[in-house]
Amino acid sequence: MELTQDVSWIAVIVGAVLAFFAGWAWYSPIGLGNRWAQGLGIDMGGKPPVTPMMLQGLGLFLLSWFVAVTAASGALMTLLLGALGFVVLGYSGESFAGHTPAVRLINSGYWVLAVVVMILTNAVL
Repeated sequence: MELTQDVSWIAVIVGAVLAFFAGWAWYSPIGLGNRWAQGLGIDMGGKPPVTPMMLQGLGLFLLSWFVAVTAASGALMTLLLGALGFVVLGYSGESFAGHTPAVRLINSGYWVLAVVVMILTNAVL
């Protein structure tokens, strides 16, 4: 089956975990978190929201799996086209939601970073 054939499951898991922690740094107060939170009008204090974090982890796993499937089949251009479409759709959705340009760029930048991390993980593992 093409969704599992020749897929490096180690790369899928490691890529998702590394992208999750890259996001943690990206959205931290040391990274772009304060500017992101200010643009959304939210408070960064308190406990992180559990449900969105779990959904983030699931989404990163699925994205990492997609990257691994395209890597196994040598479809890098398909991956880049899919990732570009995903980032543009995310940016436009946030535009409809009225998010500031800074928030849109911060979120889009993270998705590009996550895909790059996953591509590099597949290349190494």
